[in-house]
Amino acid sequence: MKSDHGSCGEDCACEVEEKDKEECRMWIDYPEDNNCVLKAIEKHGPMTLDQVSKRLGVSIVRVSQIEKAALKKLSKRIKI
Repeated sequence: MKSDHGSCGEDCACEVEEKDKEECRMWIDYPEDNNCVLKAIEKHGPMTLDQVSKRLGVSIVRVSQIEKAALKKLSKRIKI
């Protein structure tokens, strides 16, 4: 069953074909979590920077930088 990969639904475990994985916003190259960000969150709940870095294949420092940038953007939106 193929869902809208732009907004993966409950039925999606990001089991998309190789050619479609770039279109899925929730797909990660981490088979232990069914290659799905949503399934990883459902399975593990809040994760440490180390856990996130392993799933994304980037350093802990980079994950921290991304987190800070996202929080900065969110705080700007909240103030509006």
